[in-house]
Amino acid sequence: MLYRRPLHPELFNLATRRTDRHGEYEIESWLTPGGHVVRFAVDHQQMTETVVDSGDHLPETGLVHALPCLGEKDFEMEAEGRLGYFTTIQTETLTDNLYQATLREMEVFAHETGSLSHRWETENGVHLSVLDAQKYKREYHVQSYHLVPHNGTVLRTQSIFEIVK
Repeated sequence: MLYRRPLHPELFNLATRRTDRHGEYEIESWLTPGGHVVRFAVDHQQMTETVVDSGDHLPETGLVHALPCLGEKDFEMEAEGRLGYFTTIQTETLTDNLYQATLREMEVFAHETGSLSHRWETENGVHLSVLDAQKYKREYHVQSYHLVPHNGTVLRTQSIFEIVK
């Protein structure tokens, strides 16, 4: 879901968070069990990307677009004011062996890159969410990886928040 406004942290079960400033913009990133929230702000404009299991508890006010995270999808929002946005979503179902190997690889990746990550266990196995980002002068690139052991699902998103002139 993409919003043209910030969302309150009380709407989410936050596992970890990070706030950063780079040049003209500020970013706030939150990981939730199985999802994430990224708020991008420049001047007085804000955009918030949310990836959650269910958006039933989220407000409709300020909602720009909602996409189900199934298969492969792209979404581009034309620049509004100074902000532009693009995202791509991919889901993949892995065998148990591939899921375990991917889990180990993503844990090492998160540690080596200092990415925001959250690992937890349920009766279905080990879950992992990773949020990795790159900061540029006029763009913020963020990649998320959400691993769900129940059916070996890996959800990957790649988003670009952009400052347009």
